[in-house]
Amino acid sequence: MSTSIRMTEREQELVKSYAKIHGISVGEAFKRALFEKIEDEFDIAEAELAYDEFSKDPKTYSLDEVKEMLKIG
Repeated sequence: MSTSIRMTEREQELVKSYAKIHGISVGEAFKRALFEKIEDEFDIAEAELAYDEFSKDPKTYSLDEVKEMLKIG
């Protein structure tokens, strides 16, 4: 798949410099940035779900209590 992105000359130079510093192509720089953004947003959504679940039952346990419940160390 091929994609076209319009950028100013300043933006192009910034992207090229970033890619060069990291020893990757411009395409790879965009690909990594896109997937990192997707992963970040996925993590935020998962954290919000976890917080909602915790809010329903905010009971917490110490490490010692968990060890006791699991009958370990």
